[in-house]
Amino acid sequence: MEERVGQLWDRLIRHTARREFPQAAVRLEDVVRPAGVLFRALGGDGGLRIAAATAAAHGARRRWRERIAGTNLRVELAWRDGEALYLPSTVAVFPQPALNRDLYLWLAALAALDDGQEDSWFLHNQRLTRAALARFPGLAARYARLLAAHLATRPDPACLPNDAAAQERTIHAALADPGSVDHLPPARHAPAPVLLWLRPDPPQATARAAADNDADNPAGGGKTARDRRRRRAERVAMPQGRDGIMLYRFENIFSFGEYARLKRGLDEDDDASARQVADDLDVLHVARDGAAAASRVRFDLDLPAAENDDTSLGTGILVPEWDYRGQTLKPDHCRVQPLIAARAEPCALPARLTHTARQVRRQFELLAPARAWVRGLPEGTEPDLDAYLRYAAERSCRALSVEPNLYRDQRRARRDLSCLLLADLSLSTDTWVGNDARVIDVVRDALFLFAEALSAAGDRFALHGFSSRRREHVRFHHLKGFDERYGAAVRGRIAAIKPGYYTRMGAAIRHAAQLLAREPAARRLLLILTDGKPNDLDLYEGRYGIEDTRQAVLEARRAGLVPFCVTIDDDGAEYLPHLFGTGHFVVIRDPSELPRRLPRLYARLTCP
Repeated sequence: MEERVGQLWDRLIRHTARREFPQAAVRLEDVVRPAGVLFRALGGDGGLRIAAATAAAHGARRRWRERIAGTNLRVELAWRDGEALYLPSTVAVFPQPALNRDLYLWLAALAALDDGQEDSWFLHNQRLTRAALARFPGLAARYARLLAAHLATRPDPACLPNDAAAQERTIHAALADPGSVDHLPPARHAPAPVLLWLRPDPPQATARAAADNDADNPAGGGKTARDRRRRRAERVAMPQGRDGIMLYRFENIFSFGEYARLKRGLDEDDDASARQVADDLDVLHVARDGAAAASRVRFDLDLPAAENDDTSLGTGILVPEWDYRGQTLKPDHCRVQPLIAARAEPCALPARLTHTARQVRRQFELLAPARAWVRGLPEGTEPDLDAYLRYAAERSCRALSVEPNLYRDQRRARRDLSCLLLADLSLSTDTWVGNDARVIDVVRDALFLFAEALSAAGDRFALHGFSSRRREHVRFHHLKGFDERYGAAVRGRIAAIKPGYYTRMGAAIRHAAQLLAREPAARRLLLILTDGKPNDLDLYEGRYGIEDTRQAVLEARRAGLVPFCVTIDDDGAEYLPHLFGTGHFVVIRDPSELPRRLPRLYARLTCP
């Protein structure tokens, strides 16, 4: 009974202390697309993704009900860095859903003008607000509605101590007339969060853990439950347990505690509770304990040593890499190592694909050009009457050709088209897409059917795969060249593909573009098949890899090639428009559909 009464009392207190309006809540997922379009349309960095912000303690005064209930300690505010634009995961501060949605759009517009200039939070947000209203007058009505609703939720200066009241009146004036106030009076407590402004103390960019990982522990790329919120973290040294005795005096009783470095099992941990604990922390402290990541995240890997599974074709090819931070192209920065499977036994098409391959070949045979007469040949199956008449006329005029071509022959024409398919064979392809197959199995089947389709159509095509291990070792797997005939040997190489390492996509695209550019065809399609973002063990993680890949795609396009991306990454629509442009990629939500959809996609891309 006591516990029941306590629960009811806690529910009552929390309800009366609540400031939000759950019935009018708008989630980030509902507005991520329009917010992203507005952010980029107003001049925001197109390479930034949109992610959920992390709640942080604001330190402002709280009402007595909130102090009793223990609520309103933290708030989610918008901010941006070089990787993403962070917006609140949910906005429910206004009673009307339209106002909560408008707040998302206003914050996106404000962040689009953020130039990173280092001035005080108070002056910086005033300057951004004034610039947004001056450059985009259409936002004025939306800002006026938001301002009126936000001022109604802010503390009443008449009910505050003198120092807090002066501070609150100054914020009111700065919101009503941006740029009119150049100083925020000090007060004992921080002011109430200004929801119409960007966060005053955004987390500083920190080095990514991937750059510090040991190269022999490639445990990245698996698909797990994602928490999109940006966490603020600090790297600290792992406690060793040697300095652990601590003495306390509490009510005249001495006690001691010692830090014990124990290995606690994680199988019984609740993921939801772990995320909740992370939400309650302002800073996550990360330490390396020397244990391999595979002890916590297990993968079923079969990665033999590079010298045992592949044969190197040459000493490697140097390619440049784009550094977006300095806007420079680093020459000869990466080494692409062409490889061919050493133990790939020629094989037939797998029996499970025979029926589907027969249907695909039947469909693609319709794309093959029909046999046509080729005229004006020195030899052939029939005389060319038109050529003979011209010859007779020239002979009568005594203007004979040196070698008259008087025959014709019926030959099969060929589409003026070449395609190179570049498949991502990184470590993430070892994850499972169901109970029966991994991503690498789906990719293998897709390559089989793709090759069957193009061989039936008679198009020139090449197949390659790639993975990487830092910039000095970009593995480029040779599966089929343009001049090779598709047969049992090629099928054997496709059957031998295995998950590799990481995804240095820019270097692989540059080398593939060099191979495709040598083709004399009028149309040259570069088809990239992947399951995730560009990444590697070094600085290639994050924005660096995104921008280098985008630059490689632009270089290929300037060379007359047509890059197109096919991905099974559910989040591909967030970053692929920046990499390949709208209309130059497709996201396949169900990976098991890839083998059947890839040939149809190729037909749609190449048929006039």
